[in-house]
Amino acid sequence: MEHKMFSTLSPLRLFFRCALPSMAGMAVSSLYMVADGIFVGKFIGSHALAAINLVMPVIMISFALSDMIAVGSSVQISIRLGQGKEREACTVFSFSSLFIVAISCLVGLAGFFGGAQAVRLMGAGDDVLNLAVEYMRVYAVFAPFIMIFFALDNYLRVCGRTIYSMGMNIFIALSNLFFDWLFIVHFRMGVSSAALASCISLTLGTGIGLFPFFGKKLVLRFVSPRIPWHILRNIIGNGSSEFFSNISASVSMVIMNAVLLRLSGAMAVAAFSIVMYIDSFVSSMLFGMVDALQPAISYNFGAAKYTRMFRLEKILMTAGAVISISAMAFMLTGGHLIIPFFMEGDQPELTAMASRAMHLFSFSYLFNWIGTAAGSFFTAMNKPAVSLAVSFGQTMAFPLVSLAVLPAFLGIDGVWLTSLSAEIMTAALALSFMMSFRKIYGKNTQAPS
Repeated sequence: MEHKMFSTLSPLRLFFRCALPSMAGMAVSSLYMVADGIFVGKFIGSHALAAINLVMPVIMISFALSDMIAVGSSVQISIRLGQGKEREACTVFSFSSLFIVAISCLVGLAGFFGGAQAVRLMGAGDDVLNLAVEYMRVYAVFAPFIMIFFALDNYLRVCGRTIYSMGMNIFIALSNLFFDWLFIVHFRMGVSSAALASCISLTLGTGIGLFPFFGKKLVLRFVSPRIPWHILRNIIGNGSSEFFSNISASVSMVIMNAVLLRLSGAMAVAAFSIVMYIDSFVSSMLFGMVDALQPAISYNFGAAKYTRMFRLEKILMTAGAVISISAMAFMLTGGHLIIPFFMEGDQPELTAMASRAMHLFSFSYLFNWIGTAAGSFFTAMNKPAVSLAVSFGQTMAFPLVSLAVLPAFLGIDGVWLTSLSAEIMTAALALSFMMSFRKIYGKNTQAPS
């Protein structure tokens, strides 16, 4: 079985085997999100770009429910595989898959009928509001077909099918680009077509992701989906850090957009959306890396191979620093070259605002990798409370504190610097937890295999 490599390959080889394919797949996937923004900005306009940036946090909150079950169950599955309990791992997998489908149906109904009220609370004008609701309702209709995709990606990595997962993500990205071009450029459809392109691609991805689990080659397969209550409680508890991380980031983004609307109107939201599209590429690389190695860390934690576990975390930290600092260097020196691609015609005021935002925001990359890698590590170790503390601080508590203070003294520059301030505080918290765990588990280590 391919999952056995989690305990046999050297940590560095395991990183190249698992993390690099996942990072490549996520990088290509994020590029289609960037391309999505370019198509919308170029061919539909900046109001549509602002509308998507307003509504995307709400959509991500719904996806966070799926991610909560996916991450929480993946940790339980990996720990049980490390303990040699394959039947129990299959039971957790089967239950979690059905649970996500049930949740997605409820999310779809809520999004379709309640989306307008959610966007109206942000203070958007009618022109932006109508575009945002139009975009959200497409996602709501497709929710039962696409929310399970994000879990399937996790489960494939648990089974060691990292190359298959990478290919699946690349296929989705390329198909999304094709449908974006077809609907937006060729047929000149509105903002809903951008959502339609993404949803069709993700639905195809769900089919591709499900296919291997109906065979007999993977360690995970569908069985009777009955699990004890305490396992469900643990799944939700451990996945809650991922859920609150996603939902907190979305809530922070909603509040940040509201502050930007108050300070400088829709143009500031459009400028920030350009920065967020570029940031999504960097974030996807980091999350692709840490998510890919999370099953390996959980597996070794379950097998009590703590030396291997900490070596994997050290590799994650090093790679995360390289990715983030490289991204900062690019945004400072060449990021301005990308900004015009998101605009319809020449808009010097928007260009200047987006360039300023990008430069100030980029300094957050000096520290953001610490909280991301540490939070994932604590989740993999089945330490939901610690992981939740780091994630909640990184995505909500520290950003909101910074947002409450910095704009009062620095104006709109304070909004752009909110991420830097939050990541510094997150890094301090995460490193203090990391040192404590090294003292505890460092006393009971085994030689790496």
